[in-house]
Amino acid sequence: MPERGNHYSSPPGRPAPTGVVFAAVIGSVMVLTAAVLFALLPGALSEARDFRAARPCAEIGGSAVENGDCLSEWPATVVSTATGRSNKAVTNWVTLDGEAEEPLFRVRMRGHGPVWEQLKPGGRVTVFSWRSAVWAVGLGELRQDTAEEPGRHATVRLAVGLALLIVGAVFLRGAGWLHRRRATRAPAVRAAQVFVPMVATFMAAAVAVVAATATDSLWLVLLIAAAGCAVAWTGAALPLRRSAGGRTA
Repeated sequence: MPERGNHYSSPPGRPAPTGVVFAAVIGSVMVLTAAVLFALLPGALSEARDFRAARPCAEIGGSAVENGDCLSEWPATVVSTATGRSNKAVTNWVTLDGEAEEPLFRVRMRGHGPVWEQLKPGGRVTVFSWRSAVWAVGLGELRQDTAEEPGRHATVRLAVGLALLIVGAVFLRGAGWLHRRRATRAPAVRAAQVFVPMVATFMAAAVAVVAATATDSLWLVLLIAAAGCAVAWTGAALPLRRSAGGRTA
């Protein structure tokens, strides 16, 4: 005799409605977040292009120098160094005295070397700036970028946005797929039907992230990301078809 209270549970082999809703909500949040990042991308990409096109101030003059649109270099003295944490990541900070240019300012270095490891209070360094942003610190022949390097934010937004878009789209597609299985009372979901698409999605997202960090050309990044998605998902479809064929044989 069936127990009471089980009238609303999903029959064996049918995805629970909570799984469909969960996949749809997660996918929607990811896609919307990607849309916000892409909306903020044009300004960051424009800044990155301007920075790459900038020339040293010593080579030009006029309004470019007055507005800071050229690459300037000026000496500074190391006042102190400090190491902290931000989002569980180690952060390296250096306080500099730019004297006439900019007295006592603090910059965050990217990584631990090669300049950071040799900075000592009282040491003389060269500051590289553009549009009031200190993008690198030099020590002799060595140079190290800072966290404020123009164009870095554009790369991060593009990489994260593409990854979220790819994974979110797969979640939404998975929600629709689960909903159809519930409607048609399809057989139980096999492990390969979940594991293989997950691996393919990870590979496609990884290709997109690598492309975003490897080149500054937006159209090339999108082309490589699209090709990565096509190859990964086409490759994922083959084992699933073979598995389905072997099961029905």
